[in-house]
Amino acid sequence: MKKQAIVMVVACLWAFTAGSSCKTGIELPDNPSTGNGLKGELNKEELPQPVFSENPDFIELYWKAWELAWGRVKYQTGVFQSPYMDENLWDDTIWIWDTEFMVMFCRYAPHIFPGIESLNNFYQPILNNVPSTLRIQHPDNPAFYSWVEYEYYKLTGDKAHIQKLITEDRFLQRHYYWFDNVKRGMELTNFGHSWIGLEKRDIGYIWSWTPSGMDNTPRGRDRKGELLWMDALAQQAVSALYITKLAEEVGDGNTAREFRNLYNHNKELLNEYYWDEQDGFYYDLSEDDHSFVKVKTPTVYWAMVAEAASAEQAQRLAQYATDPSEFGGEYPWPSVSRSDPDYNHEIGDYWRGGIWLPLAYMATKSLEKYGYFDIAYENSYKLLTQMYDTYAQFSPNTIWECYSPSQPRPSERQRGENRELVTPDFCGWSALGPISLFIENIIGFHNIDATQNLVEWRKTGGGEQGLRNLRFGNIITDIVAHDNDVSVKSNAPYTLKINNTEYAIEAGEQVFAIN
Repeated sequence: MKKQAIVMVVACLWAFTAGSSCKTGIELPDNPSTGNGLKGELNKEELPQPVFSENPDFIELYWKAWELAWGRVKYQTGVFQSPYMDENLWDDTIWIWDTEFMVMFCRYAPHIFPGIESLNNFYQPILNNVPSTLRIQHPDNPAFYSWVEYEYYKLTGDKAHIQKLITEDRFLQRHYYWFDNVKRGMELTNFGHSWIGLEKRDIGYIWSWTPSGMDNTPRGRDRKGELLWMDALAQQAVSALYITKLAEEVGDGNTAREFRNLYNHNKELLNEYYWDEQDGFYYDLSEDDHSFVKVKTPTVYWAMVAEAASAEQAQRLAQYATDPSEFGGEYPWPSVSRSDPDYNHEIGDYWRGGIWLPLAYMATKSLEKYGYFDIAYENSYKLLTQMYDTYAQFSPNTIWECYSPSQPRPSERQRGENRELVTPDFCGWSALGPISLFIENIIGFHNIDATQNLVEWRKTGGGEQGLRNLRFGNIITDIVAHDNDVSVKSNAPYTLKINNTEYAIEAGEQVFAIN
């Protein structure tokens, strides 16, 4: 303990002199330096322990994802937040939407994985002009910080963090307006040389392919003039929605009212201009005449994350998630519809069919919001099966940046006459499948809320299944079912809801039967 304390103090002194922050809940290396080296091996006892006798392969992939993610905890001099989560591409570069999605699995072990802290490496340089040695690649990447902050808050119950974020730093509100006010062609040099491809227009946003995150997507094909990107508008709606929710949590009524109005305006624009009633789909628009640019991608589900779709609209979008000629089938969530002429059946060719975990995760969460748990479960099960089969059968045996839309193997990208494999060891956002989708949609713990002391479990199947060492707020609990008998161990009381039936959990151990 004394040695560990000394190491922590030395590390914090080093972080201070380097201009970085130090969170003492994150264990730092003995010799802090640029690189991925961590103090010791990953201690799996600090993580949630899934139980799933139906398919032990998923357990194996789960632990592989955490091990790879542990290697992505990186230390760097000259940045505001070190350690931080690295996406595993370039050592001197970070991406906004990669990091946002990584927070979504890091929140299951916030005491050892610096997920939410990593967002400071965007907040501080972009909004507070703090110099950074890390280049922010495409600072106009998809910005849904508030959704991520809200989900982190639900799992940790860290209200002090939200209070500071909303009422003192105001990072979320300020970034919302930053996104609205940048101009295409602006050059930013405070965090490496970056240019802006985004600009707000009357009914939406013009953007660009790589800043949107979808480098070679066929979106925009046959457009008239500039393209108005549906997901940019939907993501701003998501931002305004969750800023409103977080402001309400900390009693900031003025901010809540301000962003509720912005949310309602964005929602109205989405439904007035971007919704095609004939196809039952939200499309991008040609700016010249506001005509639909009919390229279907899973980015449409951002409208459901934003809760902008009506129940009837959501039902029509959910049908696309099961249709094997669209986004369903044996290998769900291709990055462009299989009915699209630019869909690449064989290799996926990056964003022309490749299966990407961030889109799959986002779309799955959108289905949950509207009660389509069966589709979320089935598509998640198929996706994890593909990921495991690729891990077991394809060399190197690892987790990949994205996957083929037609077979258990990684995707490839076409570069001229050559094809190249996507990046291996990508955890990174690909850990969302083996960790988050496994916990939330396959085992079924779809709502874990420390602010309500509530766990909701949509339990399917039989055998032994559940989760041990689940941490939310100040509670640590084991929840394991043996067919219809459930054993629970907890350090404090909470409410456990299994298939909509509530059970009062007390501190200690208890066993009960369910229907």
